[in-house]
Amino acid sequence: MKRNRCAKILATLGPATSSESTLETLVRAGADMVRLNFSHGAHEEHRRRYDVVRAVENKLGRPIGILMDLQGPKLRVGDFVGGKVKLETGATFRLDMEKDLGTIQRVRLPHPEIFAAIGEGTDLLLDDGKLRLRVETFGADYAITRVITGGVLSDHKGLNVPNAVLPISALTEKDRRDLQFGLDLGVDWVGLSFVQRPEDVAEARKLIGGRAAIISKIEKPAALDHLTHIIELSDALMVARGDLGVEVPPERVPILQKRILAACHLAGKPVVVATQMLESMINAPTPTRAEASDVATAIYDGADAVMLSAETAVGQYPVEAVAMMDKIIQQVETDEHYQYLRNARRESPEGTAADAISAAASQVAETIKAAAIVTYTSSGSTTLRAARQRPGVPILCLTTNPRIARRMAMVWGVHSVLDKDISNFQEMVELAVKAAYREGFANIGERIVMTAGVPFGTPGTTNVLRIAWVEGDDSWAE
Repeated sequence: MKRNRCAKILATLGPATSSESTLETLVRAGADMVRLNFSHGAHEEHRRRYDVVRAVENKLGRPIGILMDLQGPKLRVGDFVGGKVKLETGATFRLDMEKDLGTIQRVRLPHPEIFAAIGEGTDLLLDDGKLRLRVETFGADYAITRVITGGVLSDHKGLNVPNAVLPISALTEKDRRDLQFGLDLGVDWVGLSFVQRPEDVAEARKLIGGRAAIISKIEKPAALDHLTHIIELSDALMVARGDLGVEVPPERVPILQKRILAACHLAGKPVVVATQMLESMINAPTPTRAEASDVATAIYDGADAVMLSAETAVGQYPVEAVAMMDKIIQQVETDEHYQYLRNARRESPEGTAADAISAAASQVAETIKAAAIVTYTSSGSTTLRAARQRPGVPILCLTTNPRIARRMAMVWGVHSVLDKDISNFQEMVELAVKAAYREGFANIGERIVMTAGVPFGTPGTTNVLRIAWVEGDDSWAE
């Protein structure tokens, strides 16, 4: 199942995409990875979906990465008498920790961490930013606010504090239970929500212990103050534009998206753009022109992957949404301007032998018009280095580790293949040539460029570059 594009598609599973037949159709339409959203659904639901993914993977013979997306802390107000109130602009409104039902004057906010972080003049956003309060006076367990933007406020609506770092771990007790469950299942990526500082990623990495890769979701403005260190500690980043767009003005979100993508590319880390990409396709078979342009912009900016959320989880047209995203990506990647940007975006290699080899592989492949770059890897590092160079040919990742093959499903330009272990260099060359031919990346008479680390099986030791011909009788490809 060779893709005719480099950027990847991440599709969220839900009630609309839980059956094996639907998921198979989704993958055939273009989904490279799937997301299990742990903000919704019981563990047994996620287990069933996980099993369905692995069944489809076995049937199609294509590694499919699975991302478990942790919910993270949810800051919510309590209940109201009658279920809701209407706050008038200019009125005062109290937030406190009393257990009484809320009224037009006050409501319970059971989060002492918020009272510890706010100050006079702090803005508080409610219901995804629809309402805005400004703190006038506060104490250890209360805040008197002025309603800046009024509206209807109902039970359990969320609260955001955009200009403060909250003394809250990114992992709640629920997240910890979910994380253990997901790791025991065998998920490939863990999506870490509510990241504010590098310590949040370090805490998660200690708990995960190498059993899955970490994708840090950038949805808090505070994270942008530590972006470089968060990227260093993460395996990938996600631009979570929904939550980020609540806490920063909408006009800043596109700028921040470009900044995050550029920083990730410089560091050689994959980056996903998410939220509301084809939102109208939840209920319509085609997207708006603005949505198509939004997806295209992410691809022009160098995103490794773009994500569908409700479109595939609960939408009426999940397969059509994936197919449309696939078409948009293919169109962009054939555009001369995209190719110009891709070439201009290539970073200078770092001062290591591994990076020099990877940069040389991209240049050699272009010079000799090779059909593909083949990376033989045990940890994925050789493949990631190749992808960082954004070569003009596909990257074929050969690995004996199914976990690595699945993780690479998120990475730009990479087609993963599980293959047997090797013991010598000549065996690696034969394996690479056969795989390139078998997977449809090279024909008889074409050349491939190979990179690997010797001795084999030692992570991070990319130190070999080799050119090979796909030659002779093709009987070995059977």
